[in-house]
Amino acid sequence: MQVPFLDLKAHHAALRGEIDSAIRDVIDSGAFAGGPFVERFEEDFAKFCGAPYSVGVGNGTDALWFALLALGIGPEDEVITVPMTFMATTEAISFCGAKPVFVDIDEETYTMNPALLEKAITPRTKAIIPVHMYGQTADMDPILTIAKQHNLYVVEDACQAHGAEYKGRKAGSIGHAGCFSFYPGKNLGAFGEAGAIVTSDEQLKRKMQVLRDHGQEKKYHHSMIGWNGRMDGIQGAVLRVKLKRLADANNARRTHARLYDELLAPVKQVIAPNEVKDRQHVYHIYAVRVQNRDLVLKRLSERGIGCGIHYPIPVHLQAAYEFLGHRVGDFPVSERCGREFLSLPMFPELTHAQVERVIQELCEAIK
Repeated sequence: MQVPFLDLKAHHAALRGEIDSAIRDVIDSGAFAGGPFVERFEEDFAKFCGAPYSVGVGNGTDALWFALLALGIGPEDEVITVPMTFMATTEAISFCGAKPVFVDIDEETYTMNPALLEKAITPRTKAIIPVHMYGQTADMDPILTIAKQHNLYVVEDACQAHGAEYKGRKAGSIGHAGCFSFYPGKNLGAFGEAGAIVTSDEQLKRKMQVLRDHGQEKKYHHSMIGWNGRMDGIQGAVLRVKLKRLADANNARRTHARLYDELLAPVKQVIAPNEVKDRQHVYHIYAVRVQNRDLVLKRLSERGIGCGIHYPIPVHLQAAYEFLGHRVGDFPVSERCGREFLSLPMFPELTHAQVERVIQELCEAIK
């Protein structure tokens, strides 16, 4: 039995008729860039996240960038985040002209370690971007407390955490703004590129709406230098259909994760992910840690088990950020995890038998 890492065809099969109808509606209306289909999705997604406002944009990178720009982040500023993340987190900081400053992750949750925050704050620090890694929220209470003490903004990178919860609050609704990617493989995935920002700040919402549309308050009236970051009408329509099933899909992922946990419990050579009390993990990625990761990955691939790696090189060691002057050893937890992370198959349509097969082959591989 072969097991794919991700099966989008199976994911969309049950929705095909409703999605086809939604796309036909967009075609018939001609509302391809922004417009009513995006607005309806924004309303639904804001409600899902427990926030008053949502702004649909072109992708998750736009979401992070526009949120920072709208908060006034610019040259000479510093923004604190983690090195164990996708490059988009730091790209957004750099696009503002600001400097990324890193703190290491907690080894239990793979999210920002709040105990390291204070030392990273300088007079130039303006914001903190905690990353809700793999679908589990960062420890937001201490992060928010420190941010308030230093008058800093908190922008949640929730690009992997659609529907995740922290003490009963949805990811994205906790800080000043929450940023989401709807890349096709995400828990809530578009039919291409799309993203969104949620916030409870009406003024911030309005700024982000202007930024995404070339800085236009209204057509041909540009109050600021903006960008073309609108969400497509087709993406809004598709996402609205899929959003209705997101809670059920996340519950399916959590069921698969519990089975993985159970089967891995006696396997001492594998460190399974840890769901922390008072948080609800949505398992965008089910990442285990193993020694000799690359060899294990190779053997699993040879046996028809689709796995991945997220992320082998932490951002501080990427060539793009050499100018920051970091070296191996600066953020040891992120570096160790980068060497050991192995992402197992995870999607709602996985079967019990497929999960058992994955663990069977993983145990053989690590021998």
